[in-house]
Order: sequence, then structure tokens, then C-alpha cells
Amino acid sequence: MRVLIADSHPEVRSALKLLLTEKRDVAYIAEATGSDDLAHLLTVVNPDLLLLEWELPGIKPAELVSGILRSNSSISVIIISSRPQVRRIALESGAVDFICKSDPPEKLVEALDRCCGGFQGSSRS
Repeated sequence: MRVLIADSHPEVRSALKLLLTEKRDVAYIAEATGSDDLAHLLTVVNPDLLLLEWELPGIKPAELVSGILRSNSSISVIIISSRPQVRRIALESGAVDFICKSDPPEKLVEALDRCCGGFQGSSRS
């Protein structure tokens, strides 16, 4: 599974990349720091999964998620946020999962495992 990380915080991107290296069926392919680079990278790298910061600068989060899913229905989106109260709206916008930045890393590993199950045997992974 090919993963694109979109988060405005360098320390979060680094932690996510490190966590992804532990998963042999997951490949980190690129990172974005704002909605402009994200829009470009989505067309260039064609990821299977997007780890998306809910507060990513540049556009309203729910609009961003629904726009991504409209233009690429095969991508899965996991929302990452420091605000647990946005979980419901993040999932309603079309995300497959929600991880709070204060959650233990195992929560993200579990979410990745659930997503990877849908990509087993895929030619893109």
C-alpha cells in the first residue's frame, strides 16, 4: 500500500514516516505540508492511502476530504487531528478512520492494518 502523508508539522511527519517503516506492506511515497502541495502530489504519486491532518492549512477540512474522494474514489483517507471532538465530522466527510495525535502509536498501526486488508494482493502496493 502506497501512503502519502499530509501534515503541517515536521515532527508529526517524521514520526509517521518512522512508524510506516515498521510496516512491511506499507510504502511511504511522499509528504505534503499544505493543501496546495497535497493537490499536486495526489495527481503525481497516486497513493492508496492518505494520512491527512484535519487542520492542514489551505482549505476547510471537510471540503478537502470530500473533494479528494470525488476526484479519486479509490483512495482511503485516515484523518489525524489534535482535536478528538472533530472525529464525527471527519468520518462523516468520508474518512475511513480517525486518529487523535494524543493516541498511542498502536491506534495508527491498527488503522493501517485495517486499511492494508483492503489492499492485499493489489498491484499498486
